[in-house]
Amino acid sequence: MFDVGCWMLDVGIWMLDVEYLIFKIEIMEELKKIFLESGFEVKPLYKSNDSEENNQGVRNEEPGKFPYTRGIHPLMYRKRPFTIRQYAGFASPEETNARFQFLIKNGQTGLNVAFDLPTQCGLDSDDPRSLGEVGRVGMAVDTLEDFEIAFNGIDLDKITVSLTINGSAIVLMAMYFALAKKRGYDLKNLRGTAQNDILKEFIGRGTWIFPVDKSVKLVTDTIEFCATHVPKYSPVSVCGYHIRESGANPVQEMAYAFSIAKAYSDETLKRGITIDEFASRLSFNFDIYGNFFEQIAKFRGGRRLWARIMREEYKALKDESCWMRMIAGGGGAGLTKEQPENNIVRTAYYALISALSGTQTMALCTYDEAYTIPTEKAAEIALRTMQIMIHEMGICDTVDPLGGSYYVETLTNQFEQEIKKEMQKVALWGGIINAVSTGKIQEAVSQQAYQREKGIQEGKTLKVGVNCFQNDEENKTVEFHPYNQSAANRQIFKLKEIRKRREITLVNITLNKLKQSAKQNINVMPDVIDAVNAYASVGEIIHVLKEVYGEFDEPIFF
Repeated sequence: MFDVGCWMLDVGIWMLDVEYLIFKIEIMEELKKIFLESGFEVKPLYKSNDSEENNQGVRNEEPGKFPYTRGIHPLMYRKRPFTIRQYAGFASPEETNARFQFLIKNGQTGLNVAFDLPTQCGLDSDDPRSLGEVGRVGMAVDTLEDFEIAFNGIDLDKITVSLTINGSAIVLMAMYFALAKKRGYDLKNLRGTAQNDILKEFIGRGTWIFPVDKSVKLVTDTIEFCATHVPKYSPVSVCGYHIRESGANPVQEMAYAFSIAKAYSDETLKRGITIDEFASRLSFNFDIYGNFFEQIAKFRGGRRLWARIMREEYKALKDESCWMRMIAGGGGAGLTKEQPENNIVRTAYYALISALSGTQTMALCTYDEAYTIPTEKAAEIALRTMQIMIHEMGICDTVDPLGGSYYVETLTNQFEQEIKKEMQKVALWGGIINAVSTGKIQEAVSQQAYQREKGIQEGKTLKVGVNCFQNDEENKTVEFHPYNQSAANRQIFKLKEIRKRREITLVNITLNKLKQSAKQNINVMPDVIDAVNAYASVGEIIHVLKEVYGEFDEPIFF
């Protein structure tokens, strides 16, 4: 017999389901859609099927095993915390040494050296074009003697050094190797890093010197030399950081960096060196600002993709060749001059992102870095931020604590796919070297930078203290780091004195030999080392190479 009561109950339940569904749809329509800077839409809720879609088997992945989504080491920070390597260096080598000693005394475990603009551009301190810039935003270096002063009292076995230098990198690397050898260190065991990523200079910073092809040739010279003579040294730190700071979105940051790393690898392979002889010493420098989860997934997806590129495309056999070793910690573009104390909070979040992303080295921008050279107090706060995180927050207790999050794993998958697509776009432009030479990459980054700045000015991209939660009574004045003219004068005087003391005949012999090697298109690193040992200056060495290689003429787009 037909049960009318049950039927009516079923209809009632069905009607409730329909009403709930209509209510849910209305709520969803009222929710404002959220898009990350990378272009991914963020759903209000993520479930297991979201993270499993297009998944590469991360559920069964372990840290320290290919493809390293969860980290390149099995125990990560449980075994050893990331290296703390704050960016430092200003005015003279003497003052820079004092800052280095201060940071080491306060617990810093590595050095990250900032050079002034003339040094980065291959100019001596007494060059007319250097006027007003000597030691203004980094350490001035003219000869090997400046390195001897800057690293006086620093054990290069215990404190690894990163040289943040690009256009003139081959000269500064030569100085570091010459210094180490003079002090009795075995170059076979010497560790450290040179930024030495010239392609990103054409994209993001502008301290280029030579044409693109010759610039890449010099980078390849350093990789080849290190593979043979300084095998534990990292001759290149590929910098997605500066590309992102110039306006690129997170997908572009990773895609362009990987395309650059592939270009350097391709050129090195042409020298007859196998991938496993140098790939493990390639490293990356990445940026952090913006959405918390987006940044973490960017690195997890990128690490997995880079491992696949090296294993599948380049047939690397060693696990270390597939590691995406990186320094990451903070992006200056995320900081503000407005309400600068907020930057202390921002950098703490950046540090947390970096740690949760599996970085090997961390460097935080200081809260005042948005508008001036960091003060000693600001540098100490940044250092303490990282130390508090390591020693008080339990961040080193377990590996990849966000692994398995439906949201994070979904974003990780999306990043791997989108970075790959962006790299394919670069390939269609004729590869990264051609894309940089013709300005294609620069144009793409500039367009992205314009859209981001437009979003901030129109209030669509919220920036606390800048376009929302502003304080009309805020004191707009900030304290700038004073320019030390006396230090600049001393640097110029010191250079003139070195020129009087050195053996000019030996200087000329080494520079002439360097010129001949450049003309023959062979590796010039050994000759540059000979020149710096003779106390030839940065400007003199770069001038010789300019005579052979010429200078870069930037393409302009309107």
